[in-house]
Order: sequence, then C-alpha cells, then structure tokens
Amino acid sequence: MIIREATADDAGQIAPLINLIYDEMELDELEDVPEGDLLKVIRAAYRTRTYLSGAATTVVAVINQQIAGVAFGYPDKNETKIDTVLSTISQQVPSFAGKPLELDQEAFNQEWYLDSIAVDPAYQGQGVGSQLLKALPHYMKTSGLTKIGLNVDFANPGAKRLYQRHGFKTIGTTMIGDHQYYHMQLTLTRVLATAART
Repeated sequence: MIIREATADDAGQIAPLINLIYDEMELDELEDVPEGDLLKVIRAAYRTRTYLSGAATTVVAVINQQIAGVAFGYPDKNETKIDTVLSTISQQVPSFAGKPLELDQEAFNQEWYLDSIAVDPAYQGQGVGSQLLKALPHYMKTSGLTKIGLNVDFANPGAKRLYQRHGFKTIGTTMIGDHQYYHMQLTLTRVLATAART
C-alpha cells in the first residue's frame, strides 16, 4: 500500500469514495440531485489546487494502482474557502436548480479538521483507514496546529471505535444536517511522544 498526496488525475477515483460519505449523511439538499451530478461536482472539486494542496490536503491510499481510500482535511480557518469551492462548482450544474450546495460548519477552533475519510468497500478490513489516519500528522505538520479533529455519526459506532484506537477522544457533539455527531480530537504531542519511545 502506498500513501501519497492526491493529484488532479485521481479525482475520478476519489469522487465515488467521497460520495459514499454524502450518501451516509442523507442531506436534504441533495435529495433531488441525481447521483451523477453530485459526482460531477465532487470530481471537479478534487481537481482544484484548493482541494489538493492549497487550502486543504487530499491523501490517497493506493493498492495495485487503484485508490483504495482517501482522506481530506484542512486547518479550521480554511473551512469557508473549502466550502466555497463546492458551492461555486455546484452552481454550474442545472440539477442544483439555483440552490448551490451549502455545507454546515463542521470544524472546531484551532484544529486541523479531517473533513472526510473513506475506504472503497472492496478494500475494507485491510487496514486502509488506519494507514491513512497514521499518515495524517506528516501531511498537516506545516499547519502549525497540534490537534486533528473529526466528526463521527452517532449511528456509526464502528468508526468511533477505530478513531478511539488511534487516540482520538470525544470532546463534544454537533449537528450536521439532521444527524448528530461526536466531535473527536487527537492531540499530536501525545502521539509524537509515544512514537519517540517506541
């Protein structure tokens, strides 16, 4: 398995993985949007510099030249910029009918926010998610932040357990759409100190 930063050429394989997350979120504003149109918006976003290595970072896990998983995150201060990219692209797709995709604020203050992490169902159970989580500190170290935050749906206890195994702790709850989420954080100084001892 290779973990590396994504390129614009990866967007076609990234989009279906990110779409899995949107399916789980069951957002009302996407109810009448054909899946193909949402995929088109996601693909276009993951071809932008902003999503790849500008205001955000996209990391992929590659097995046999296939993208098996993806992680996407950014410093909390960049969230509005990231959401604006998706909103602007969605305005160009007729099925959004003049109602661009507008996302809830999800990041907490002073954290590098792991917005999305998804593993292709064909590769689940092979440690892809764990490898992506372990790689994140390397990709966000230039942000100057010491915490990684994420949200996990109350209805997804398996994911919560995975994050707990990697040292994430629940620090609060939040609503995204009409789902309730645990907000979890990992403090990197603890992780780095643990790594230094081994």
